[in-house]
Amino acid sequence: MTSPDLSDWQPRPIPTRAPLSGRFVRLQPLDVARHADDLWLALQGPGGDPALWDYLAYGPFASREAFDAWLAANAAGADPLFYAVIELVSGRAVGLLSYLRIVPRDGCIEIGHIAFGQAMQRTPGATEAVWLLARHAFDDLGYRRLEWKCDACNARSRRAAERFGFVYEGTFRQHMLVKGRNRDTAWFAIIDGEWPARRQAFERWLACDNFDEAGRQRQRLQALREEPAAVPAATT
Repeated sequence: MTSPDLSDWQPRPIPTRAPLSGRFVRLQPLDVARHADDLWLALQGPGGDPALWDYLAYGPFASREAFDAWLAANAAGADPLFYAVIELVSGRAVGLLSYLRIVPRDGCIEIGHIAFGQAMQRTPGATEAVWLLARHAFDDLGYRRLEWKCDACNARSRRAAERFGFVYEGTFRQHMLVKGRNRDTAWFAIIDGEWPARRQAFERWLACDNFDEAGRQRQRLQALREEPAAVPAATT
């Protein structure tokens, strides 16, 4: 494998607190006053996902006060840089995710702290939220490497990483202690040379014509990624 020429490399910009908009969702920098009510309902309400907090280092929260304090601490930080996921149809915050471990010098950045309400899970908006952060990292900010890490026992997160096109790179054994138990950490990444094919698959999957009248996908994201890239027609 030939190493890229980095003689002109410059550290990349740090992500700013600017919103990122898509067709299904908008990512807004986390704001307790604007988002706490919706997020409490989405993440801890009666229709919440009981398994949501199993592999996160925090939660579930015993009180609204504790939840709001946790949100406020995250909203004030720059790494992790948290976003609320706003569903465009309803205008409500339905989940959270962040950039973290931001290393401009090396062009490396991670997506994590993903907490989607049950109503958002397995929806086009959930995929688009990850796509918006990935696109911003590679195309707008020029990062070289986008990481995804999770508890090695977290089957849902591992499946999501693979579906989005992250490449499994190995497991760090006895990497952390989380909630009093050992965590082996599975590492995944997309690098800049892989990104154009991933970007094309995301764009094709999110396109209007990939969904029927009931909102069901016509082609799977993995299948679109595995298709050979279109070759421009020859001109005379």
